[in-house]
Amino acid sequence: MILNVLVIGAGGLTGKKIVKQLAESNQHLVRAMVRKAEQMDEMEKLGAKAILADLEQDFSFALNDVNAVIFAAGSGSSTGHDKTIAVDQEGAKKTIDFAKTKGIERFIMLSSMGTDTPEEAPASLKPYLEAKKAADDYLIKSRLNFTIVRPGGLTNDLGTGMIELATRFSPMGGTIPREDVAKVLVEALTIKETEGKVFEIISGNTPITEALAKI
Repeated sequence: MILNVLVIGAGGLTGKKIVKQLAESNQHLVRAMVRKAEQMDEMEKLGAKAILADLEQDFSFALNDVNAVIFAAGSGSSTGHDKTIAVDQEGAKKTIDFAKTKGIERFIMLSSMGTDTPEEAPASLKPYLEAKKAADDYLIKSRLNFTIVRPGGLTNDLGTGMIELATRFSPMGGTIPREDVAKVLVEALTIKETEGKVFEIISGNTPITEALAKI
């Protein structure tokens, strides 16, 4: 099945890897939503159609003529609580509302390990995880065909293509390269077993496609 996929947060470190993998898959068409005009050339070079839009404005037009969304946007660690709410929570909620209106067939959410229990997180992480939890809960209740992926700590190491997957890891911990997270998000688009599922991932010993098919 060929999907026309909109990547929201395409200019981020993980977002770029998602765009590149989608473009190289020869299976999907990819649109890359970025907030800054200077990011558009890079997206085009990666093989995507670049769309200039802002999560804090009306960006509903960005979802025209697409049938799948990968939401990988994040306010970043250097921003304040207000920006986290605006992007990670409200930006995600707006995307979900637009997706419902436009009949989007598939919605993949990049979340974070620890989102289930933000009250257990260090004070510095708590607002971020609370925002992510609000967005995840909103998606679960939306009746969209969703998958929510919650990786452990993100690294910039080369991907291995191997992961460990669980509904929830206890104790919480572990890391995973962004490249492998991107592959999980892309593969989840068409692996039926991931539909309606929420799961955590870290580096492991199982090939990504195999792990996703066994959920």
